[in-house]
Amino acid sequence: MRAFAILTGLEVDHVVGHGDLIGRTPTAAVVIDDPRVSEAHAMVSLRKGELHLLSLRRMVKVGGAPVADVVLAPGLVIELADEVVVTVAEVVTPRAVLGLTLPSGEVLVLPQVASLTTAPVRLHSKLLPDAPAAIWSTGDEWRVRIGAKVARVEPGDAFAVDGHHFVVTVVPIGDAGAASTEGAIASAVPLRLVAFYESVQIYQRGQKVHTIGGTGARILSELVAHGGPTHWEILAREIWPDEVEALPLRHRWDVALSRLRARLRNAGIRELVRADGTGQLALELYEGDTVEDRS
Repeated sequence: MRAFAILTGLEVDHVVGHGDLIGRTPTAAVVIDDPRVSEAHAMVSLRKGELHLLSLRRMVKVGGAPVADVVLAPGLVIELADEVVVTVAEVVTPRAVLGLTLPSGEVLVLPQVASLTTAPVRLHSKLLPDAPAAIWSTGDEWRVRIGAKVARVEPGDAFAVDGHHFVVTVVPIGDAGAASTEGAIASAVPLRLVAFYESVQIYQRGQKVHTIGGTGARILSELVAHGGPTHWEILAREIWPDEVEALPLRHRWDVALSRLRARLRNAGIRELVRADGTGQLALELYEGDTVEDRS
C-alpha cells in the first residue's frame, strides 16, 4: 500500500515515493554524487492521488523548460542538472496508501522509512538512529521497531511509544497528501512580499508596510528562494547550519515558526506558511499575490 515510481538512467534504478529526497546529501533516498546536483535537489510528494517531483534549490527541466513541479508519469524524461537525466519507467498509485494516526488525531501518509519521536510527537521522513521507534516498508509488508522489538503492522493495528498511542491507518489515494494551494479566498486582499533575507517587507493595500526581521524573515526568505514545497529540515539547516542534532533543530524550528505566525496574526496579515502534514512547507499565496526575491 504505497505509491511509488521507478527512475532509470542513473547507475542503478531507484524506487521513490512520498517524502523521498533526491540530491547529493548522503541521507537522500536517491544519492547523486555529482557537483552539478545540489544537496537537496528535488523531492517526491504525493498530492491528491498523483506523485509529483518538486524542485528545491534548483529548477529541474522537462522538455528543455525549467519546472518547479511535475507530475511523474511513465516515459517522462527529467533533466535534474546538465547531463544528469532520469526517466520515469513506471508509476504505481494504488487505491489507498498506508498512513499513521498520531495521538493528536492528525493522519500522515507514511514514507518508505520513517522515525517517531515523542518530545514532541513527530513523524520524520528518514531514519533517526536515536529515535524511540521506526516504521518502514519491506516492499511486501510494513514493520515497526519500538526499542529493540520489531513487529509486523497492518491497517488497524495500534501501538504505543513512550506512552503515546498511534494507529496504522488506510488513506484513500485521493485524500493522500496536500494539493497545491486551493480554495483561495476571493475576498483576500493581494499581498506583495519583498524578501531581503534578513528582513521581509509585506505590502497590503490600505495598510502601512509591515517589516518582518530576524529568524522569521529568514524562514520566509528561504521559502521564497526555494520556490516550492520544501521539507522543514532543509529550511532549518539553511538557517542554523551549525546545529547538528535533529531534535534540538526541530525545537528551534517549531519555536521560530510559531513566533512568525503569531507576529503575522498580530499584524493582521493572513497565514503565509502552509504545511502539508508531511513536513513540507510552502508559501500560502493567493491569486494576485506577488513575491520578489532580493536576497
